Amino acid sequence: MKCVAVDEALLRAWPLPAPDGDGDKESRGRVLVIAGSREIPGAAVLAATAALRAGAGKLLVATPASVWQLVAAALPEARVIALPESKDGGVEPEAVDLVASCADSTACVLVGPGMMGEATTAAFVEGLLPRFRNSTVVLDALGMECVRGGKRFSQPVILTPHAGEMAHLTGDEKEDLQSDPVAAAVRHAREWQAVLALKGATTCIAAPDGKAWRHESRTPGLGTSGSGDVLAGLIAGLAARGATPEQAVVWGVALHARAGETQALRTGKVGYLARELAAEVPALLDLLGP
Repeated sequence: MKCVAVDEALLRAWPLPAPDGDGDKESRGRVLVIAGSREIPGAAVLAATAALRAGAGKLLVATPASVWQLVAAALPEARVIALPESKDGGVEPEAVDLVASCADSTACVLVGPGMMGEATTAAFVEGLLPRFRNSTVVLDALGMECVRGGKRFSQPVILTPHAGEMAHLTGDEKEDLQSDPVAAAVRHAREWQAVLALKGATTCIAAPDGKAWRHESRTPGLGTSGSGDVLAGLIAGLAARGATPEQAVVWGVALHARAGETQALRTGKVGYLARELAAEVPALLDLLGP
């Protein structure tokens, strides 16, 4: 099975959409981040900040009512919407109506980082998908629960599981997934009709048509709380500014790894914080850009 290595040569040959020199924030796309919970409010901040650092033009964040003021204070660049919560700390499914009014102007929507309540989150996502049919949808963490039991998307969707999450979603053994991650990623990307990033030291990316990419990084410091939220935000920000789902994932994974490598040089191999990663991205974009 052919699997293309993600390296600097590939990135330079596959440049991201260039910002319009005469454009404004509208021309780089709006990203909607639906994330956070009363126990993990920081996930919304990490993901949303990363989306802006990746180049998205406008940011809207929707987060549970119990933490919306905290999130709003941490994100002065964003409009923040408070969503009604369920008893398990999740977002009530009817909250879809509160964000659906912006669907026509949203280039990408990210759902899942730091959210609580498996059942309520899955129901929320099911209600959200048809309302955002013309947006790229990135599902992370509990946002991916909707694929359990079988799912085939009919719109652009990106999924970002690590091996443990993938085992939970598919019923496969974690060890089997890790033994042949490329085959697993390709099989499930085709089954779900979604772009899939199976994360790990070697991250395998697959598209519904069978194309696959492999990114290898020995950056142990990225194995830290909040790192996945940053990656999801980077992917969403790149998609918002016009990258295709496949390109957004490939570039997002590469930028995330390179941000970790840069932090390792600044701070040490481990011990840097997820919140420090996104600030490295604008310079990396310039370095890798045309």
